[in-house]
Amino acid sequence: MKHSILNFRFWILDWLRDKIQKSPVQNYVSRLFAAALALMIFCWGLTPQAAIALQPNQTSIQPYLDRVIKQLTEFRLDNGLKFIVLERHQAPVVSFLTYANVGGIDEPDGQTGVAHFLEHLAFKGTKRIGTTDYKAEKPLLDRLEQLDNQIRTAKAKDQKDNVAQLQTEFKSIEAQALKLVKQNEIGQIVEQAGGVGLNANTSSEATRYFYSFPANKLELWMSLESERFLDPVFREFYKEKDVILEERRMRVENSPVGLMVEKFIDTAFKVHPYKRPVIGYDEDIRNLTPANVKQFFENYYVPSNLTIAVVGDVNPDEVKKLAQIYFGRYQAKPKAQAKITPEPKQTATREVTLELSSQPWYFEGYHRPAVTDADNAVYDIIGSLLSDGRTSRLYKSLIETKRIALAAQGTSGFPGDKYPNLMLFYALTAPGNTVDDLAIALRQEIERLKTEPVAETELQRVKTQARAGLLRSLDSNMGMAQQLLEYEVKTGSWRNLFKQLDDIAAVTPADIQRVAQATFTPENRTVGKLLSKQG
Repeated sequence: MKHSILNFRFWILDWLRDKIQKSPVQNYVSRLFAAALALMIFCWGLTPQAAIALQPNQTSIQPYLDRVIKQLTEFRLDNGLKFIVLERHQAPVVSFLTYANVGGIDEPDGQTGVAHFLEHLAFKGTKRIGTTDYKAEKPLLDRLEQLDNQIRTAKAKDQKDNVAQLQTEFKSIEAQALKLVKQNEIGQIVEQAGGVGLNANTSSEATRYFYSFPANKLELWMSLESERFLDPVFREFYKEKDVILEERRMRVENSPVGLMVEKFIDTAFKVHPYKRPVIGYDEDIRNLTPANVKQFFENYYVPSNLTIAVVGDVNPDEVKKLAQIYFGRYQAKPKAQAKITPEPKQTATREVTLELSSQPWYFEGYHRPAVTDADNAVYDIIGSLLSDGRTSRLYKSLIETKRIALAAQGTSGFPGDKYPNLMLFYALTAPGNTVDDLAIALRQEIERLKTEPVAETELQRVKTQARAGLLRSLDSNMGMAQQLLEYEVKTGSWRNLFKQLDDIAAVTPADIQRVAQATFTPENRTVGKLLSKQG
């Protein structure tokens, strides 16, 4: 299924290109929903990738897997930081991905958005990068933090004159500090050395930092990447807070679909932190302080909680040698353990309705188990059957035959898949139809899965699509790095990336009926209705 762990996390823009139809209306609505959905899942950065294609006539995954195993090296430093190195010598390029096993679900109550905020600040530099004079800058940064705390206190006491005076000083100090900043120096160093795709993203469960370099820049990457997590300076904190607040305004407060998705997950989850948006709530973002970010960094950016993939034209012995020199400087620390409250079993249908200036949308979600569950591949197949492309059941029924929807899609593993999550379906009404029409049609297709065995030809088509999707996701160095780390961290071994294909091949029509009957029940259903505001 394209929207599973195999593809959806990192390929939503590729998915969007696949799904967008030719008409201007569908083009617009697909972009609109994809942007809002991406925001709920992660704060996204797109990376240009140096493609190293698989052989087009390759018909079996096993030779490819054997080659990966032969060319892959794993090692762990004494401080606990793990490296996965895959040799690909087809071109003199290499991709790097640093995977921090921490995201929105790990945030303390009242500090939603801190993981995403830290991701932004990780590009601001160190004591040596990003500043013209750190000795002069440091006291200014400290003073800004003091003034911010004083302003908060004065506001709480309604001391308006004092607030105004403190804010005047704050602006003056901030201007002085900004004069010492070398804007985007990390990016400039990377670009001047031939690097591409410097970016990052934060999801409910992880934060990822990635870019690619010419193969002869391996040591430069080691130096830059180790430095920014060994000795970070979270400069321009207050400027970046305004950027993030504006991002939230654009994608949530000013987006009917964004607001609906946020309300929907808050309804579907009662206690699990999946219910919270990755970007954070507005009030929480406003109240975040540099001390909050520093503490979060100290708690979770420890060596044992980081895994790094290096994929491309590299020598694993050289990688290990340099890793020990640069990343071996990190001090071993215990990782803070976030208390993740399990979501209790849903026992009755839940519903949320919003009336906004929007075309009507319909949402329907069902709880499903985590990615490590034995039936994970079955859920992937169900998702593909219902919503993967123009041959999918939802497209053919709701859009082509009944013409009651302009768009109809689904995704499994929403808003994350490390823990039990949702299979989510959503559709945009065609003119003259209602969200209730969509609900009836959607459930008819769901009921078919429960009562009618899937034809072997249809099942084989979906399995072929799943295999093709997996191979596409591994087509570039960066794609391979991303997938290896997702499976390594979430399932315990990168080898499960390839086991997933075997699991998909083993799915039977009886498996689909069994899982559909257990999952698609009224008591496990959450419904969302985005209605057009009248007047």
